[in-house]
Amino acid sequence: MSYDPPRPAGRLLVTPEDREAPARLARLRHLGLGERPEPALDAFAQRLAEVTGAPYAMVNFPGEAGQFFAGLCIPPPLPPVPGEPPRPQLGRVLPRDHGYCPHVVVRRRALALEDVRDYPRFAGNPVVDDYGIRSYLGAPLIDSTGTVLGTVSVADLAPRPWGKAGLETVKASAADLVVRLERSAEDGLPIL
Repeated sequence: MSYDPPRPAGRLLVTPEDREAPARLARLRHLGLGERPEPALDAFAQRLAEVTGAPYAMVNFPGEAGQFFAGLCIPPPLPPVPGEPPRPQLGRVLPRDHGYCPHVVVRRRALALEDVRDYPRFAGNPVVDDYGIRSYLGAPLIDSTGTVLGTVSVADLAPRPWGKAGLETVKASAADLVVRLERSAEDGLPIL
């Protein structure tokens, strides 16, 4: 594991070391993924958000230095709160130490955080303060070569019990998407 320096608030964030990043990036290049937004993956993220009832859904291809959301569904901006600065909108790129997808990639297993504040390791993550994320559910995209290409995930601004059904949904969605990504690359067909 790699240890990042403390943030200004004095919290130590632990981001796992990603030894498979070079192989993943080579595999993503071979599949023609990870370098640009994909409308089909945006549509996939939109469907995943609808199925889970989550305001955020992502198809994330992490690299060595950061994360790239090739598929993204985000809610409209929240109205400003008097006296507080507006929250930033989630974009297509995040540093590696933001969010929970890097943990899913390295663990090679799904991760359900019903309330991130219940987990000291995850509660201090920048997405909590920057974007207001309070719950997360993600699964790895493991292709036929055994490479973890990235993740599919959903997040919410409120704590929520994802339950077994939510976990099964995100895992099945990840498995389905990997098949579609590989078939698309092999046959030269659209992703979805």
